[in-house]
Amino acid sequence: MSELSLSQSSAARAALGRKLSLGVFLLALVAGIAYVGSHLADDLRPVQLGSSLPYVLLGIALLIALGFEFVNGFHDTANAVATVIYTNSLTPNLAVVWSGAWNFIGVLVSSGAVAFGILQLLPIELILRVGSEQGFAMVFALLIAAIIWNLGTWYFGLPSSSSHTLIGSVLGVGLMNQWMAVKSGTSGVDWNQATNIGKALLFSPIIGFVLSALLLLVMKAVVRSPALYKEPKKDAPPPFWIRCLLILTCTGVSFAHGSNDGQKGMGLIMLILIGTVPTAFALNKAVDAGQTQTFLAITHTASDTLGKYTAGAAPSANPRAEVEKYVQTHQLTPSTVPALRQLTDSIGQNVSQSGAVSTIPQGNIGNVRNDMYVVSEALRLIDKAKNPALSAPDQAALSNYKKELDHSTKFIPTWVKVAVALALGLGTMVGWKRIVVTVGEKIGKTHLTYGQGASAELVAMVTIGAADMYGLPVSTTHVLSSGVAGTMAANGSGLQWSTVRSLALAWILTLPVSIMLAGSLFWLFRHLF
Repeated sequence: MSELSLSQSSAARAALGRKLSLGVFLLALVAGIAYVGSHLADDLRPVQLGSSLPYVLLGIALLIALGFEFVNGFHDTANAVATVIYTNSLTPNLAVVWSGAWNFIGVLVSSGAVAFGILQLLPIELILRVGSEQGFAMVFALLIAAIIWNLGTWYFGLPSSSSHTLIGSVLGVGLMNQWMAVKSGTSGVDWNQATNIGKALLFSPIIGFVLSALLLLVMKAVVRSPALYKEPKKDAPPPFWIRCLLILTCTGVSFAHGSNDGQKGMGLIMLILIGTVPTAFALNKAVDAGQTQTFLAITHTASDTLGKYTAGAAPSANPRAEVEKYVQTHQLTPSTVPALRQLTDSIGQNVSQSGAVSTIPQGNIGNVRNDMYVVSEALRLIDKAKNPALSAPDQAALSNYKKELDHSTKFIPTWVKVAVALALGLGTMVGWKRIVVTVGEKIGKTHLTYGQGASAELVAMVTIGAADMYGLPVSTTHVLSSGVAGTMAANGSGLQWSTVRSLALAWILTLPVSIMLAGSLFWLFRHLF
């Protein structure tokens, strides 16, 4: 009778915990939606548009972009909770809410470097003309292709990478853009940037496998606690200290995932906002009059610095076109630096006449923003190529100028971060189970142990965090699932090769399939628009 009472009491506490966790999440969801809606309305209030069409396009595009992050929650965030759920460290509902909270925090503190690093893969003319029919075709093709592939792999329970998918979609759009307009000289993919991102995606799962295996072996040698390496007992939580360790690693992975993966949708949302309502979002309204004076002083210094390397060349008739050509081709000509200086002076004049970046007239915002973006990209390429060879003080002056330009153009409002975090959390709550079952049961031949879960998640947390510092996108899915496989191999547990083959197949197919999907959709939308 007492055992039955204890069982009923335990079930009642579990039910209460589920209700509380659901209530907390719903409360956070309502508060988040209210916050996003009010701040979006505030940003749009000063905007005067001639028709309702931009608002309709904005609404549709935002829903699709948040839909991508929702599906991202199926895949990547589910990996963060797999170990705590399968080791009974947390109940599924509590684990999902806890992970969602730390994803939210990770998204909020993210720098945006990963988001804009991915966007650098896109052809420069599509980014500069994001408000045109080409720009809308690009955004819709990217998002819809990524959603289609992510939903397909989720349906079969495969931990496919949302990062991998989105980057493949970006490559597909770039290649199709180049193929459709060969004679116009438009650019395709920035292959140097693509190579850097490709290396991060390629080596991160290898790092996850090797380091997780090594960490488990070290743990076995140092921490001689048999309970750490045994299969969890059914419905029984682990010892307190092990439970704390697993919750800590789940927290770290969730935070790292938010700060890295959460940025991918942010960059696309900013393209959408700039394309539909440039008056409100093309330039950072937070750059006030005081900061603008600093910007102007740095701009003047940059102009003087560039003047040292013009070699007396004549001014260009179209400096923007000249600098844009350099960004497309990466080929420095005698006209490039003089044109870059002209464009720098033009930016300074426009900002000076307006009094502040935040008060540039509506009709001129798009033009100034594009000038700033092109100059920033040109300075990035000059720094990378070391051509022209700059002295250390001159390099510092131009780097400082680039930071100021990026602060004005490459920004992400807080409400965008909140919207992405909510979409990730909702996706995790709805679709976590399929991916969690794969990670917990189908990678190794034995059940995931406490030590294996902690090793895999600790390595994933550190790897993703390091990638975020360097502005490189990596896949939470690939790092964690390969880490689990590494611990299984190190433990002698054996791998379920049917699952490993499926994971490898998804990894191999993601790039070509997403490239073809996005390229085809871009071609279709270009003709429809």
